Amino acid sequence: MKLNNLILACALTLVSLGSTAKDNDLLQEVKISAASQEADIKNNQIIFNGPVEVTQGSIKILADELRAFSKENSNGKILVATGNPATYTQVMENGRPASASAKEIRYELSSRTLILIGNATLEQEGSQVTGDQIRYNIEQQQLIAESTGNDRVITIIQPENYQEVPKTPAEEQPKQQEKQ
Repeated sequence: MKLNNLILACALTLVSLGSTAKDNDLLQEVKISAASQEADIKNNQIIFNGPVEVTQGSIKILADELRAFSKENSNGKILVATGNPATYTQVMENGRPASASAKEIRYELSSRTLILIGNATLEQEGSQVTGDQIRYNIEQQQLIAESTGNDRVITIIQPENYQEVPKTPAEEQPKQQEKQ
């Protein structure tokens, strides 16, 4: 019974992560494609060996390995995708893609927290944040990016995301001719 709950938790994970995705993504089936699958029922863990592809609507996770498990004596379900890098992509409500990549992408259902570890990158509409680790609380919409040693957290914000693109004279000319 616990194993069924774990599989359901994996499906709910994608629904939770997709809270800003297209509405119809949340209504789609979750499909996990892998080279092999192992279930450790005693330890309440499922391991999908890669390459692994998880899809739900426009949401896609690619990884070398995907582990889904529950912590002992806890209701906290955890999904961990690993790779060089593991990637997460989805189409947002505005039709534009958002993506994340890291050596490890960890999602903790109980805290609704996405943790990217190792060469972590979050990108949307050309803007991005990179660091050794990025922690994002989905419910609270709080992001913390950190780096160690001499490495720095880098944030790149594209100016066109904040400005309306001016029309060229050629685009304006047909409208003026229509009025005449």
